[in-house]
Amino acid sequence: MSDNDILVMNKKGVKLSIARIAYQIIEGAKDLDTLVLIGIRKGGVYLARRIAQEIKKIEGVEPKVGVLDITLYRDDLDSNKPIFHKTEIPFSIDKKRVVLVDDVLFTGRTVRAALDGLMAAGRPKSVSLAVLIDRGNREMPIQADYIGKVVFTCPEDHVEVVFEEEEAEDRVFITRKKVSDQ
Repeated sequence: MSDNDILVMNKKGVKLSIARIAYQIIEGAKDLDTLVLIGIRKGGVYLARRIAQEIKKIEGVEPKVGVLDITLYRDDLDSNKPIFHKTEIPFSIDKKRVVLVDDVLFTGRTVRAALDGLMAAGRPKSVSLAVLIDRGNREMPIQADYIGKVVFTCPEDHVEVVFEEEEAEDRVFITRKKVSDQ
């Protein structure tokens, strides 16, 4: 994080947002036994695992968590040898209530790609979307069902979510593009 970055959420804020999302998912669940969380690689995976742990703390039932790599389904895939990772969904999503999880919702293109990847993996009963940060500026008609925090940004801004699984402490910050950078 540099001096020009704006802190949006600290460790406590991330923890509270994850708890809020977990409670919202529980409130909307008719049956936790059919609930599965699918994290979009990479930040969505950390978030999905944390939400599942929070649901277990609250309800005593931990939803299954899968990992979805959307590289193959992106509409901006170029020929510069993209790096593919493994999709890991070691359970059936057929007739399950799937919560697709990502760290930041921006244009909606990542979620569109994730929906394509999810449908290639099975036929869920329903799909909803949970995100830690909704930053607006949509290019597609996609909205999150469960949101940690809404942060209004310019399209040129960069929102960075850092999880303790990668670095020392959870945090979310915005890097604003300087006028001289344009």
